[in-house]
Amino acid sequence: MTETALVEHLRDQIISDPDVILEDRDLMRALVAANEAAMGGNIVDLRGMAMARLEARLDRLEDTHRSVIAAAYENLAGTNQVHRAVLRLLDPINFPSFLANLRTDVAEILRVDSVRLVLESKQSEDDPALHTLGDVLCVAEPGFVQEYLRAGRGGNPRGVVLRQTVPGSEAIYGEAADWIRSEALMRLDLGEGRLPGMLVMGAEDPHQFKPSQGTDLLAFFAGVFERAMRRWLE
Repeated sequence: MTETALVEHLRDQIISDPDVILEDRDLMRALVAANEAAMGGNIVDLRGMAMARLEARLDRLEDTHRSVIAAAYENLAGTNQVHRAVLRLLDPINFPSFLANLRTDVAEILRVDSVRLVLESKQSEDDPALHTLGDVLCVAEPGFVQEYLRAGRGGNPRGVVLRQTVPGSEAIYGEAADWIRSEALMRLDLGEGRLPGMLVMGAEDPHQFKPSQGTDLLAFFAGVFERAMRRWLE
């Protein structure tokens, strides 16, 4: 096929199906650039400027679209994780198994390195009966939960607090405080007439829990957990 015949063939194809060109951004960019070069540098092409701006806006919209989709998938994955953890939370038939389940299956599903249940009590943690419940349970003096959630700040803390660990975390994590770097704190309402509790999830990754993250799923998990705790305490 000669060059002239090839040009005629391409011309016929474009005329019969112009979308081939219009939908190809690289071809359209090349054609616009060639048109601007043909006009010379002394002519302002308003249409070309408008197209360039529209193209930049389209790029931003595509980036936003991808970010929204990624966030939606991440949120869905997080929801599925919490749902699985809740179902596993409801499996044990006695309180020691309930606590043991926290540090094993539930911690694995939620991908955290440590889970601790803090209960305020006037009873000493040295009570031999408490040692049978494993190292998940942490007994603290009345007022400890509020102060730990505050971390030295004033005001009333939120029900779910995400942050890097603070001085004094060894009271909760023990020796693990040396490598736990971020934590999720969930205040627990254990019912009328009972002191508050706190569910604590710790991670070695200092960025796993950050104040900028959403807390809806953890608030839901804490709500299920505190209702289960009320039944055990009864």
